[in-house]
Amino acid sequence: MEAATLSHLDVALKIGLALGVGLFVGLEREWAHKETGVRTFSIVTLFGMLTGLWAPQFMIAALAAGFLLVALINVQSLIRDTSLEMTTSAALLVTMLLGGFIGTGHYFTAVASAILMTALLAWKEGLTRFAGGLQPAEIRSAILLGLLSFVVFPLLPDSFVDPWGLLNARQAWIIVVVIASLGFGNYVLLRMYGMRGTYYSAFLGGLVNSTAAAAELANRFPQDNDSSAPVISIVMLTSVAMFLRNLVILAVFAPASVGIAMLPLATMGIGAIAIVWARRDPSEAVKTQLCLASPVSLAHVLKFAGLFVALSVAGTLAQRDFGSLGFLALSVIGGLASSASTTATAAALNASGKISAYDAGVAVVFTSMASVLVDLPIVFRQVSERRGRYRLSTVSLLLIVCGLAVLGITQSNSRTIQNETARIMKVLGEAKP
Repeated sequence: MEAATLSHLDVALKIGLALGVGLFVGLEREWAHKETGVRTFSIVTLFGMLTGLWAPQFMIAALAAGFLLVALINVQSLIRDTSLEMTTSAALLVTMLLGGFIGTGHYFTAVASAILMTALLAWKEGLTRFAGGLQPAEIRSAILLGLLSFVVFPLLPDSFVDPWGLLNARQAWIIVVVIASLGFGNYVLLRMYGMRGTYYSAFLGGLVNSTAAAAELANRFPQDNDSSAPVISIVMLTSVAMFLRNLVILAVFAPASVGIAMLPLATMGIGAIAIVWARRDPSEAVKTQLCLASPVSLAHVLKFAGLFVALSVAGTLAQRDFGSLGFLALSVIGGLASSASTTATAAALNASGKISAYDAGVAVVFTSMASVLVDLPIVFRQVSERRGRYRLSTVSLLLIVCGLAVLGITQSNSRTIQNETARIMKVLGEAKP
C-alpha cells in the first residue's frame, strides 16, 4: 500500500509504533550506560519506518546509511576508550530494519523481534554467566536436541508403525522433541537463576524434575525439630512447578482439556503457595546450587521416549478395553513414574481423538496428584523426625482432597450445563413447525 493511499490514522499508528520500538530498545541501552541510547534508537527506527512507508525498495540504501552511522560511532568509541560497540551497533541496525517492517505493515514481526532483542540485551549477565559455566555434557545436550528436532524428525514416517493403529512414529516424536525442549529450557532457567535462594531452586528445579529437586534440597537441611518447615516449603514449591509444567504440556497438545484441569491444579497450586507463605522464613532463602542432570541426554531422551511409547500403547488399550476408568487408572500409575510423560500421553491421545478432552484433563489432574504422593517416601528418607513426616503428609493429602473436591464440583457443573443445553435444544426442536 502506497503512503498516499493511507489514512492519517494509519500513518499515526506506524509513527507511534516505530517510536515505541525505538524507545523500548533505546531505554535498555541507556540503562546499560551506552552512548547510543533512547534518542538515537528512536530516530533510527523512525527513519526505517519512513523509508519503508515511502519506498520499500530504498531500504538497502537506508541500511547503507545505517552502516555508515555505525562506523562513525565505533570510530568515536575507539578514539575515546579503544573499545568497539559491536552489540549496540548490531541492535541499531536491527531496529532500523524493524522500522522498515513497520512501514510496510508487518507489525507483529517488528514488535516480537524488538521484545526478543531487548531481552537478549538485558540478560547479558545471566547469559554470560550461564555460557561461561557450561559443561561438555550440556553442550552435547543442545546438540542432541538439534539432532532430534531437525535430523531425526524429518526421517520418520507419518503413519502408524503397527497394524493395530497404536503408535504414529512422527506424532510420537513430536511429543518427545517438545518435552525435551521444555525440559532443556527449564534447565537453563535453573542454571541461570537457581543460585538466588532455596525457594528459587525449589521452583525452578520442580520444572525440571520435581521429585529429584525435592529430595536433593530436603537433604541439605539439618535433621532437628525445626527441619520440617523448610522441607515442607520445598516440597510444596516443587509441586507448584510440576502443576504448572503439566498444564503447559496439556495446553500445547490438547488445549481443549485445559479448562478441565486448570481449576483443580490451580486450587492445589494456590494452596501450596499459601502453605509456603505461612511458613516463610528469610533465613531459609540461602544461596544454594541445585545439581540436577540435564534433561536432554541420550539416556534421558531414550527413557522418556520408551516410557511415552509404553504409556501411549497401554493407554490406548486401556481405553479400548476398559473405557475411561481404565485410562484414568493408568494415569495414576503413570504419575508414580513420570507425571510429564503421562501428561504428554493424555494430551497426545486426546489430540489423536482416542480419548475425550474431559478424560485427558482429569487424567492430568490424577497424574499430578500421584506425583505429589510419590515425593513423600523419597523425602522421608531425608526427614527422620516423625513430626515433620506427619506435617508433610498432612499438607500433601489436604492439597489432594481440595483438588478432588474442585474436580468433583467442576464435573457436576459441567454435567448440569450439558443437561441444560440438551434440554434447551430439545425444546427448540419441538417448537419448530
